[in-house]
Amino acid sequence: MKKRIAIFASGSGSNAQKLMEYFRYHDQAEIALVLSNNPEAYVLQRADNFEVPTHIFDRHEFFHTDEIVQLLGKLNIDLIVLAGFLWLVPQNLLQKYPNKIINIHPALLPAYGGKGMYGDRVHQAVLDAGEAESGISIHFVNENFDEGEVIYQARFRIEPEDSLEVIKFKGQQLEHQHYPKVVENLLKKM
Repeated sequence: MKKRIAIFASGSGSNAQKLMEYFRYHDQAEIALVLSNNPEAYVLQRADNFEVPTHIFDRHEFFHTDEIVQLLGKLNIDLIVLAGFLWLVPQNLLQKYPNKIINIHPALLPAYGGKGMYGDRVHQAVLDAGEAESGISIHFVNENFDEGEVIYQARFRIEPEDSLEVIKFKGQQLEHQHYPKVVENLLKKM
């Protein structure tokens, strides 16, 4: 039996695409579902391109019902991967999937994490602080934004002339390179 992964994403979904590419012909794991809280999210088109089923949900369904937990259970999901998903994960999902929900953050946690710290906001804060390096953090998800145990980090150097776009690019390169492999390694331990 292949291990089954569900991806939650709110936006464009470049990390989701890298995961779908990586696991498309994998012999031990597959992307079984992409879920989004944004019906306009480009990640839904990316999922369609890979013939991965999608599910769109709203705030009520996510936070006030067990419908998502039940859907994931019916699909025998082994691991939940957040890829640019901006909502806090509710308690019912955390309880059903202990240490089986992971996220990627575009900075070296615990620095530059927390509510409202995502995407360009993180990169701008790193730039404004004059940091010499930044990176990515892949971590378990708990009841607080970006506070779960860090599984893996990768770093890159920030040059004095680096712009926001350059920092973002360097971070995305690391995300795309490492996220699928970290997911694969976690699944091997399950």
